Amino acid sequence: MTLPLLAVRDLAVTFGDGNLRLAAVDGISFDIPPRRTLALVGESGSGKTVTGHALLGILPPTARIESGRALFADPAAAAPVDLLSLDPDSEALRQLRGNRMAIVFQEPGSALSPLHTIGDQVSEALLVHSRVGRAEARERTLAMLARVGFPDPGRAFRSYPFELSGGLRQRAVIAMALVCGPVLLVADEPTTALDVTVQAQILGLLQELREELGMAMLLITHDLGIVAALADELVVLRRGRVMEAGAAAEVLREPRHPYTRALLEAVPRLHRQPASRLRRVGDIPERIRIAQLWPQWRGRPRASGTILEVRDLTKRFVSRRGSPWSAARRTVEAVVGVSFAIEAGECFALVGESGSGKTTVCKLIVRALEADSGEILFTSGSEVLDIRSLAERQLVALRRHIQYVFQDPFTSLNPRMTAFEIIAEPLVVHRIGNRAERRERVRLLLEAVGLEARHMTRYPHSFSGGERQRIGIARALALGPELLICDEPVSALDVSVQAQVLELLRDLQRELGLTYMFVSHDLAVVRHIAHRVGVMCRGRLVELAPTDALFADPRHPYTRALLEAVPDPDRPRDFRTTAFERVADPTSWPEPFALAGGPGWMRQVAAGHWVRVSGGGEMHA
Repeated sequence: MTLPLLAVRDLAVTFGDGNLRLAAVDGISFDIPPRRTLALVGESGSGKTVTGHALLGILPPTARIESGRALFADPAAAAPVDLLSLDPDSEALRQLRGNRMAIVFQEPGSALSPLHTIGDQVSEALLVHSRVGRAEARERTLAMLARVGFPDPGRAFRSYPFELSGGLRQRAVIAMALVCGPVLLVADEPTTALDVTVQAQILGLLQELREELGMAMLLITHDLGIVAALADELVVLRRGRVMEAGAAAEVLREPRHPYTRALLEAVPRLHRQPASRLRRVGDIPERIRIAQLWPQWRGRPRASGTILEVRDLTKRFVSRRGSPWSAARRTVEAVVGVSFAIEAGECFALVGESGSGKTTVCKLIVRALEADSGEILFTSGSEVLDIRSLAERQLVALRRHIQYVFQDPFTSLNPRMTAFEIIAEPLVVHRIGNRAERRERVRLLLEAVGLEARHMTRYPHSFSGGERQRIGIARALALGPELLICDEPVSALDVSVQAQVLELLRDLQRELGLTYMFVSHDLAVVRHIAHRVGVMCRGRLVELAPTDALFADPRHPYTRALLEAVPDPDRPRDFRTTAFERVADPTSWPEPFALAGGPGWMRQVAAGHWVRVSGGGEMHA
């Protein structure tokens, strides 16, 4: 019988000072066989990352390992070693960490030093752990950079992290972890912050490297679609304890524990009907009861017809090419001839990869950026406003009708302001009510988004990610807007918290008659919440259709690639078999979609269904 590469028994970790300590991991056990992948799954705070950090000896000073063993049977060693018995600063653990065991951190931006080149950071592990000179370290680093998919390893070697995209930074972190050839890789949420197509590339890369290098993997994630694609074994954690464990395919197919079933039912699916509700996980009520907030919503007639129309919107950015002193300029077409209309009471989604122009369109609509050309028409009651022509005083008035929910629920909230001050700030700016009236409105808003009056005096750092996003939504609702622009509002959230926020947005829309413009790169989320979808690539709208039509019959190759890249717990995929690198290159698309010589034009292929074509060739069925 083959011994496990890593055998963890009764691991318990607490946080705190003195006698006041919180159990983060409470007696968990699991085995990782050689060349196999075990996934730890659960919500934030379930103990997944703490477990991985405990094995590598990188816990913070406030953490303490109360009990447990972690026997690491390195094939190159004479006997297994108990990782938990080693001093984190000991030479023995240092020789294992980064050499025989390695970690890929969740956020590549913070995992890489901004002051050192990628080549220096990747080769550092070789210089520390291997008896090689700088010349050999450079050659092996270049080979690893090529292996993880850098198109120009030499240029990557000389580059700093800020010069790379998010996907390339993650590839650099993977190269840094694997350059010494570890037998165990801890992958801590390795694709959370990435686009769906970049995520698919990274998943395919991890699949290939695991087989090629013969290593085992501890995969830490909350995404059950990734588990279906990568994991052999699955351990479900909740509040530091194991709820269910077994073969990944079997657990996903027939979950036995109610918590596992709840997690699976909280995941938006490509094939799930939008009318069905996502399962709640945790203590948030299943249905939020929306308060009758104030007069402009009480008795306000539901709007009808087109509320926002964008016509031929264009925005270009000009930057220096080369050094800061260079006279050469480079023009980037961020938004090119984008046109669409949003009907009152609907949710219109814009999807696409990072850099496709989604957020730029949103900022142009609220005049955070000035468009180069085009029209933005907003209808409020019987009045049609040309947003581009509004004076500053008129723009202030417009804010009462259009509000913005930002992507990052932490950086969008002022850390020096309480929840009350954050939510009341729009009321103060627009001189609405006195302090007592504002306090009552904030209380009602907190109730509407599933929080309580006692949360008013707390600061952002004391809330969870989902609670912070709820505060952002409450702030956006404070002025009683008609249109909410939601810019990736759930991309940084756990699957369970994501489900809560999505259902909250749907409840608010139904109760208050809100209209949403919803920006996302996750088509499964869009399938659940949107009525119509616009797909953007390289600043252009390439497909526009009702949600059901888009998912049943995607016409554009870019839309099909986005759908192919979505991990699905019900349909495990081998991401090594699909190439996503060129899906965003308009010149690589087949006819009649290739846009080598011009912007193309939108052709109607069915009722409400439009696709951008080059003008030549026939449409594919």
